[in-house]
Amino acid sequence: MLERFLKYVTFDTMSVDEATTVPTSEGQFVFARYLEQELKNLGLEDVLLDEKGYLYATLPANCDKVLPVVGFIAHLDTSPDMSGKDVKPRVVANYDGKDILLNEEAGIVLSTNDFPEILDYKGHDLVVTDGLTLLGADDKAGVAEIVSAMEYLLQHPEIKHGKVRVAFNPDEEIGRGAHNFNVSLFGCDWAYTVDGSAEGELEYENFNAGSATFAIQGRNVHPGYAKGKMLNALRVAAAIVDAVPQNESPECTDNYEGFYHLMSINGGVDSAEVSYIIRDHSADIFEKRMYLMEQVVESMNRRFGAGTVTVELKRQYRNMREMVEPKMYIIDIAERAMMEAGVKPRVKPIRGGTDGAQLSFMGLPCPNLFAGGINFHSRYEFVSVQVMEKAVNTIVKIVQGVAESKK
Repeated sequence: MLERFLKYVTFDTMSVDEATTVPTSEGQFVFARYLEQELKNLGLEDVLLDEKGYLYATLPANCDKVLPVVGFIAHLDTSPDMSGKDVKPRVVANYDGKDILLNEEAGIVLSTNDFPEILDYKGHDLVVTDGLTLLGADDKAGVAEIVSAMEYLLQHPEIKHGKVRVAFNPDEEIGRGAHNFNVSLFGCDWAYTVDGSAEGELEYENFNAGSATFAIQGRNVHPGYAKGKMLNALRVAAAIVDAVPQNESPECTDNYEGFYHLMSINGGVDSAEVSYIIRDHSADIFEKRMYLMEQVVESMNRRFGAGTVTVELKRQYRNMREMVEPKMYIIDIAERAMMEAGVKPRVKPIRGGTDGAQLSFMGLPCPNLFAGGINFHSRYEFVSVQVMEKAVNTIVKIVQGVAESKK
């Protein structure tokens, strides 16, 4: 599993938000073709890589009992937040609880003061970066764990199981991973994304998500003669920011608390744009947050003049909880599997989105399992080999648990 992961992170698979191709980077296709051959070599069946970079495969059933078809999904891409080119992973064996020097020349240190959670992994073997790139455990750890679990099940036919499907998709990091996912072809009763972070994470709740983009039309005249004439669009932008609750921002919220996240302010005196993303676990509160954006527009237009401000509201994805709750046995199966794998389940909401949320509303209930990576999307990313092993074992135990379940 470790050798597999160390190979996977060498593929440059950063997704590109502004690209119009699918996948949005050629590196994702290169990685998908490598995986396609690996899955065939392992002995999986129905291996299919489609023209958009979605890879599907089957672990055939090895028992006569009619069982549900369960799936496991991970994504091929890495975040555009930081370069994933020329990743140079390093294994820190038996971590001693001290700061880890990632790059001596650049003076980059994985500090226990800045990242105290690393102390939870004393005695573990940690895979770290050289400080110049992200690691790519999000989600190549998940990919490696799924493939390794399938390999283990193939090597241990005494573990009876039904048909299992796996899939690896592009462009999750830019919110497009589920857009071209063929749920019908995948053919599962339910699935799990293996894309969580710390050991034991089990997530079936995520944010309802939307965005608000304010367009401001100002009036620019020579500043020496502007009295009574100028309408400075940037001052209107500042008034919009001031009108949105300041204590309901990402840096002030956690757990089930939603937020308004100011993403950008662009423009000048004549015109400007203010962009927010809006998140909440509660559908009702989310809608109230979206309505507040419309109220801000009305307030600004009363203050600065009719037509000064308009807003474009978009609803992006919904909380998968409403699609998973009718089938809570899929959470029960995962919890039992974790405990059998020596993992304490940590059921918690995702303070973000996941392909599983979109897939759940496409008819494929899809909670999220831990993959083990910490400090995703940064040069300080690391993953514990021991936690990855537990993730592999959890997948195996889920497959085994489905065969033993009455569902």
